[in-house]
Amino acid sequence: MQAFILAGGFATRLWPLTEKRSKPLLPLIGKPLLTHIVGKIPQGMQITVSTNATFAAGFAAWKETHKQPITIVVEKTTKDTEKLGALGAVAQWIRQEGIIDDVLLLTGDNYFGFSLKDFLNTYHRGIPIIAAYNIGDTEKAKTFGIVTIKHKSDNPLSTSNIVAAFEEKPTHTLSTLVSTGCSILPHETLPILVEYAREHPDNIGGIFEELLRRGKRIDCFIFNKPWFDIGSYDAYLEATRALVPPGKPVIHPTASIDEESRKNLAGSIVIGAGTMVTHSSLQDTILFDNCRVIDCVLDRCILDDECKLHGIDLAGKMLRSGTTLTNTPLP
Repeated sequence: MQAFILAGGFATRLWPLTEKRSKPLLPLIGKPLLTHIVGKIPQGMQITVSTNATFAAGFAAWKETHKQPITIVVEKTTKDTEKLGALGAVAQWIRQEGIIDDVLLLTGDNYFGFSLKDFLNTYHRGIPIIAAYNIGDTEKAKTFGIVTIKHKSDNPLSTSNIVAAFEEKPTHTLSTLVSTGCSILPHETLPILVEYAREHPDNIGGIFEELLRRGKRIDCFIFNKPWFDIGSYDAYLEATRALVPPGKPVIHPTASIDEESRKNLAGSIVIGAGTMVTHSSLQDTILFDNCRVIDCVLDRCILDDECKLHGIDLAGKMLRSGTTLTNTPLP
């Protein structure tokens, strides 16, 4: 089996954080989202990450921080209108590399808390399988691929969870069980994927609809561990709040926080390498690397690398790298 991770999007909904950085490389609780994913893949499995030309250098640098053998495949695209499409990128890799193994297919902008070992152990040779999560809200569910199952077991590792239907981003649904960007496609199904991708290169979930249309069985791994699609500012903060308990801030060892500020950390706080916080109050806030925050009140804010704030009261904002905001001259 080989792992293929889709990381080729431009993530415009998360600008300015993703103007110069791919979404899978955004830090989540102190390390890139993609690092969380790769860390769950069993040692020895070949890993390929698909990205675009705009972010290729960032992925090359990220790869150097990992000991696992990772191949970076770069689409020759620099904007959304040039992209192959998610399914098109998978199909191109299968064709060009002559892939004949089963494929663990992952999307690089999803955080999942379950064990990939459990997922892989649930896989029955030759039968596609989808990891699904009960999001608990039909309106939220409409923005994802909806899974309907024939048989539901209380055991999340049960093989009796068989997919009855799959619908990508439906207008109406009563189901709250959503696909989570984690699946296994047996090698026997890869020719179907390549064929389907010719007409539907952007419809990654559509391959499961096509497999069902052709009478193929699909299994479903249902889990209840944390899962987040990091697709927006709100989703990014929601994931951080869920993973970083109040009172347990994630602070890089090289960050500098004075005692006054430490007493004024509320909610979920993440502070990156080399960042300095002095005489400030932070709530549900993420500070990337090498920021300076002096005499500030920040609530639900995300500051990219090397931001400098002095005497600022700010709520619900994302600031691009290198932003300087001050009411007084910086020392």
